[in-house]
Amino acid sequence: MPFYTIDLCAGIGGIRKGFELTGQFENVAAAEIDPYACMTYQHLYNVDANHDVTSEEFKAELEQINYDVLLAGFPCQTFSRAGLEEGFNDEEKGVIFNHIAEIIRRTRPRAVFLENVDNLVRHDKGCTFRIIINTLERTLNYKVVGVTYDEGGMPQYNARDFVRNSRYFGIPQNRPRTYIMAFDRERYGTEALLGIQNYLPEKNDWYLYEDLNELLEMHAEAKYYMASGYLETLEKHKKREHEKGNGFGYRIVNAPGIEHPVANTIMATGGSGKERNLVYDPQEGIAGQIIETKKTPLNDKGIRVMTPREWGKLQGFINYAFLDDQGVDHFSFPEGVTTNQQYKQFGNAVTIPVIETMAEYMLNCFRVLGDIPNE
Repeated sequence: MPFYTIDLCAGIGGIRKGFELTGQFENVAAAEIDPYACMTYQHLYNVDANHDVTSEEFKAELEQINYDVLLAGFPCQTFSRAGLEEGFNDEEKGVIFNHIAEIIRRTRPRAVFLENVDNLVRHDKGCTFRIIINTLERTLNYKVVGVTYDEGGMPQYNARDFVRNSRYFGIPQNRPRTYIMAFDRERYGTEALLGIQNYLPEKNDWYLYEDLNELLEMHAEAKYYMASGYLETLEKHKKREHEKGNGFGYRIVNAPGIEHPVANTIMATGGSGKERNLVYDPQEGIAGQIIETKKTPLNDKGIRVMTPREWGKLQGFINYAFLDDQGVDHFSFPEGVTTNQQYKQFGNAVTIPVIETMAEYMLNCFRVLGDIPNE
């Protein structure tokens, strides 16, 4: 120890950070192509993550690095149906998972940890996920946690066993995500891998916030309050949808009467991620204010969007992952990262306490497999 990790499709490093919080993992390489995320990554970790996982140059560099665990928050993309039989292939250069699979093949890490949207397990009628499982299990010979085999030697799994929700890991955000963990069968052997628990953690036994009321920072700046015209548009839209029998529309997540409020999923696109997470935060002097960027005066109902800080707390970046021993929070964005980019980066990120729990589970597996001496 420590176990060395590489951080692919890294975003602003939430997966890396969750593993580092255990005190047993140290990151040695990173790759991210979004320039603004790279700015934040450099600011937080003093590492240049501006590398492309699809480039031969970067893959060759990784072959020279001695590391243990591959981490990746890769995008959800469609494969050709042929992929189910052929595994990853050179004809599908646009599919990022294929490049990650090639890196796994060429570097053979002890373990792999992948994160994606919850829809990954249903994407393309389940074909995308089947290809990923087949690639890891049969092409690469990794044991995926949650997979068994039938009598005919075919991988079997329940897609729900790969989806976990942030709200059960100490964070008041309803955020289901797909998590995949796998261990190298060539290194450990089939028999040894039968000893690890074949089920990812569903929750942890502690919480950062009992509910959203503990997380929200009331009396926000005026710029976060909704314009009256925009709020009226949302109200009309919600009314129309309800008349059709649909449940679509904006939502005030801490509306009076909600005993233990929980946020809806925050999204990288902003949009519905903001409108499904409106906050009731009345204060004097807001109603009727004119804000230069808004077309109509501020609303008189005390309704605002969440702030980037609140989104950061919903992902565990703020008020948790970067606290030092004295309780000082060292998370910040670098100069030049706009408010919209802050929303995007947090919306794209992982919930760090979930990742930390997954990392602790991986360490337990390493203990069973003999990589960590029993105390």
